[in-house]
Amino acid sequence: MKVLLAVLLCFNAGFVDAAGFVALGGLFAAHVTGNFVTIAASLAHGDTPSLAKVAALPVFAVVVLCARELSLFLARRGRDDFRVLMAAKLVLLAHAALVAVQSGPFYDHDAPAAVMMGMTLVAAMALQNALHRTHLTDSPPSTMMTGTFTQLLVDIANLWRPLEGTNIPATRARLGRMSANLAAFIFGCLSAALLYRAVGMWCLFVPTFVAVAEIFTLGPDPAPEKDKA
Repeated sequence: MKVLLAVLLCFNAGFVDAAGFVALGGLFAAHVTGNFVTIAASLAHGDTPSLAKVAALPVFAVVVLCARELSLFLARRGRDDFRVLMAAKLVLLAHAALVAVQSGPFYDHDAPAAVMMGMTLVAAMALQNALHRTHLTDSPPSTMMTGTFTQLLVDIANLWRPLEGTNIPATRARLGRMSANLAAFIFGCLSAALLYRAVGMWCLFVPTFVAVAEIFTLGPDPAPEKDKA
């Protein structure tokens, strides 16, 4: 189940990033540090960066910190913090989709509804990132694929010309997991592009349905090793 959950998380990250990018004037909702590049590009062209891009990183940071504190609070009381925060992510994605359908498309990316939608998506992906770091530590990040793609290529090279002492079965297993994650992320991006062209803002409901599937794939709470010891 954890393998399927990782695949669904990667798909959702790719979908949200691509859909948010095209719907909100180049906002990276999942890979938030990418907004530094678009902000720098705006400044280089003498333009004013959009409010959503400037606010994305502070919003992301605040949500991660709050999620961590809430996770510890719930864990100390024996509550399933992973499911609670995954449910919170589902609510945020559903809210962003409703705003997108009711107020979009956004021709002014600094309009209040556009900024609200963007920050809601950023908050949802911040929760996903925080949970990944604390509960799925043996899985690669789901919101950015550069490291995963690099490790995938290194593993291919190691299998092609293995060095002495290379653990071939472990390398093959890691290659399979990371290939599935990368494929899911790419499929999420492509699906967002195609569905945006076909149905516009309605495509933002897809991450909500996938988030429901994520919750149903959860087995026993994948508790963080140190905090719940």
